[in-house]
Amino acid sequence: MIIAIDVGNSNITIGGVDGDLIVFEARMATDHIKTSDQYSVELKNLLELFSINISSVEGCIVASVVPPVTNSIVTAVRKVVGIRPLLVESGIRTGLNILCDSPSQVGADLIVAAVAALRMAKPPMAIIDMGTATTVTVLDANGAFLGGCIMPGVKIAMDALTSRTAQLPGISLEQPKRIIGRNTVECMQSGLMVGHAAMLDGMIDRMEEEMGQELTVIATGGIARFVIPMCRREVIYDRYLVLKGLAILYHLNTKR
Repeated sequence: MIIAIDVGNSNITIGGVDGDLIVFEARMATDHIKTSDQYSVELKNLLELFSINISSVEGCIVASVVPPVTNSIVTAVRKVVGIRPLLVESGIRTGLNILCDSPSQVGADLIVAAVAALRMAKPPMAIIDMGTATTVTVLDANGAFLGGCIMPGVKIAMDALTSRTAQLPGISLEQPKRIIGRNTVECMQSGLMVGHAAMLDGMIDRMEEEMGQELTVIATGGIARFVIPMCRREVIYDRYLVLKGLAILYHLNTKR
């Protein structure tokens, strides 16, 4: 089994992957001021919670979009598991042809998701990742990484709405009963949730127009399972897309 770790802006997702099986998945909050010792304690507790024997861990891979936290996580893994993790960074073998202006600036999470998506479906495709930000990545018919777009995530939009307005309350992010809200909460849920789904539909429609091709759409991310059902187009949802991509990259870069 390998340990796959995705360090995001809000959460750190940790998964155990054994072949094609996701043995466990857990999350802990991303905190810039935590020391490697504090992350070590959390990691050790998570492994014990899921009854993971450290001797069964053959390797580890880390993708991070939070540079200040990356070294703390790498050090924590070395302390707890005794293995130096493989980092998804410039120079790692991915098999992707990245056609962006600055390939080295492409987020590690976007690369990992693209690698996994290409194992699931044939390109051209769009990959939606809904976390702190919502990203849409586009791969052309040859599987080349063209680029995409970055939008504020649902939670960012909600935080901005509630913090910048005097009379709008905090709400739970769930599907509204109707599009035309009859009260403040319903109106906010409609705007945030259905509005985000409509934005994704519209953006992908325009991407298809620009490319002159239909795109297969794959989605992942914590909030995606709530928003994707409200999209009008067909979207394949895979909760473990990034963990699967990390496992693929680990084996691609360590096989003899």
